[in-house]
Amino acid sequence: MISRASPAVIAAAADLSPAVIVAAARAERPVTLAPELLDALAANRRDTLADLAGDRPVYGVNTGMGAMAGVRLDAAAQARQQNTLMIGRAVGSAPWLSRREARAVLAARLRTLLHPAAGVSPGLCGFLAALLDADVVPAIPRGGGAAGEIIPLAHAGAVLIGAGQVLGPDGEAIDAAPVLAAAGLAPRPFEAKEGVAFLEGVPGLTGLAVLAADDARRLLTQVLVTAAASHTVIGASHDPLHPALADSPELESVLATLRDLLAGGPARRLQAPVSFRVTAPALAVARRAVDGLAAAAERALAAVTDSPAHLDGRFAGTFGFAGTDLAAAAGALTTALGHLAELGAARLHRLLDPEITGLPRQLSDTPGLHAGMVTVHKRAAGVVHRLRRFAAPALIGAMETSLGQEDVQSFGFEAAECLHEAIAGLRDVVACELLAVHQARLLGAPVGGAVEEIAAVLPPGTGDRPFGRDLDRLIGLLAGGWPAPGRTPATGPADGR
Repeated sequence: MISRASPAVIAAAADLSPAVIVAAARAERPVTLAPELLDALAANRRDTLADLAGDRPVYGVNTGMGAMAGVRLDAAAQARQQNTLMIGRAVGSAPWLSRREARAVLAARLRTLLHPAAGVSPGLCGFLAALLDADVVPAIPRGGGAAGEIIPLAHAGAVLIGAGQVLGPDGEAIDAAPVLAAAGLAPRPFEAKEGVAFLEGVPGLTGLAVLAADDARRLLTQVLVTAAASHTVIGASHDPLHPALADSPELESVLATLRDLLAGGPARRLQAPVSFRVTAPALAVARRAVDGLAAAAERALAAVTDSPAHLDGRFAGTFGFAGTDLAAAAGALTTALGHLAELGAARLHRLLDPEITGLPRQLSDTPGLHAGMVTVHKRAAGVVHRLRRFAAPALIGAMETSLGQEDVQSFGFEAAECLHEAIAGLRDVVACELLAVHQARLLGAPVGGAVEEIAAVLPPGTGDRPFGRDLDRLIGLLAGGWPAPGRTPATGPADGR
């Protein structure tokens, strides 16, 4: 259901910022194109059409694409081609992106089509805004395939012409035409150059990167709060948090926040296990990686990604399909989050040791009869093992397609999928560690105030029970943004700038 909050009025492309894309993805705020922006798009469109006139070959407009670029199209073929570009390239299938993810892709596609180099009409841009407002969400395959994002974008583009599929109420793919009609929208054919423009660039990876940066910032705060609580449970020395140890603004911020969270906490152990001592620098590395991904997304939103791009009165082929910058930044964050998951599982393991905590073995209320948290740790260890499969860079290797015309491919959606798994996996590990901290609290250990709030979503008692249900509740709490803003010291921008 779309929020009826005041719309984000887009008077210039930059107004459709990462923060607005996140809000649009969450269906929290509609997007409206201001009259002055529509006028600018119309003027640019007239220039584009004027430069398309004549007999000059323009890739994907009056020629075929890929290895068919040497085939010239007559007027009748040109009139059909911009729509058929979608039909023949929509070769993906389930699993689909979630509604939130697919809406982020639409919003990012809209932002990049506002660039003058795209040369599309105000009607196309307005239709994308209308899809977002009506919550008509294309079924976009999670696997991107090769050659940029042509496959997933073709699925999105097919919806505009009424030939594709959209996500139904339960996330299943259903025919788009009846859903468009129910929303009061008629299919909109692509006009000259608009189809090829819609398929170009990396708006999918860009939109997913904007969401991932926003999710990761929130998750890093949750890691910090949870690690501080574990630190309190074992009574570790505060020496590794000394401000003189900061070698960067990111580490300085993390150390200061940890000191605030641990203020007044007991320090019973001279030397904590390594996983506790190296958490702060690992968080700082992840903070820098989030900032790097957010910066790469900003560059991608503002860049010329269309090919052919309308530049200086002519149409030029570009490298905007590659997504190298975004894929590399996504890979760096994937690795950093995977390392944090390793540390979380290690801290959790230490919490089960009575020699370290002074609490019953395995945090069991009745050792021997009840297992306590030992199997919760096994779940966390399994998640960490699985995440190691996603640490390899996704943008690697040469692979020829289109009879060799395309000889190096872009695998941006695969980079986004690896990052998606890293975020979900780290959230799972944090939930496991939080449950152990909660159990330790019930068994008499001190913890921070923010962590005490999680008791409200968990059943009473310390005896063994199906702890997977508890973890599901905690994962939902984390995905919903716990702790509430202002409940714990900030660790950096949370708006996905």
